[in-house]
Amino acid sequence: MSRTVLVTGATNGLGRAGAADLARAGHTVLVHGRDPQRLHATVDETGAARAYRADFASLQEVRDLADALLRGEERLDVLVNNAGIGSTLPGDGQRLESQDGHELRFAVNYLAPFALTERLLPLLERSGPARIVNVSSLGQAPIDFDDVMLERRYDGTRAYAQSKLAQVMHTFDLAERLDPAQVTANALHPATYMPTKIVIHARGSGVSRLEDGSEATERLAVAADVDGVSGRFYDGLRESAANPQAYDAEARRRLRDLSLRLTM
Repeated sequence: MSRTVLVTGATNGLGRAGAADLARAGHTVLVHGRDPQRLHATVDETGAARAYRADFASLQEVRDLADALLRGEERLDVLVNNAGIGSTLPGDGQRLESQDGHELRFAVNYLAPFALTERLLPLLERSGPARIVNVSSLGQAPIDFDDVMLERRYDGTRAYAQSKLAQVMHTFDLAERLDPAQVTANALHPATYMPTKIVIHARGSGVSRLEDGSEATERLAVAADVDGVSGRFYDGLRESAANPQAYDAEARRRLRDLSLRLTM
């Protein structure tokens, strides 16, 4: 069955590989990116149907992206939240802020996909059965709600890891709120140290193949064996456990309240 799939962060790495695979499989692929030239090249080289531009360091651009999708697309069967930045790129270890004044990794990796997903929920529900796939990581760190933006003790690895746990927490929250017959939400660690731009910058080489991560992500996006499955975290193709804070209902409530205040 052909689906309409939006892949964010699709101009390189895992997103680009996944977009190409999904387009080859006959799905209508919508690609998102920040750079117009790379976006056009991605459409040409992957066979994607349409491109949407937004800088995830700006919540206004994220809102504009969601509104453009709501205006331009009749349906959205799958949302793959893949866009993100690593522990060292950009900044090389320095604390950076988004255009809205939020710690950059928390903003780009978590707040932007949170805002995009919440704004697109009506379209996903109308298109149901639909799926939300959050590309997270096994690298997770609990959120310190007294210093979410890491203003007191900044570390790039911790900033990345807490943003990735926040993605999983939002995934579990969505799964509790949504009817799995209409919309499912799952998160995954696609593969370990794939040879992507952010991995090469951080450690010089990869470990897993890009194809491994693509296979795991595409399974959650379109495979029949996960129909109706929601609220799970996967390590590649295997169900796994997230950081314990992801299972703390009060922590998830605090994160959701904070996220709504910051993004809406």
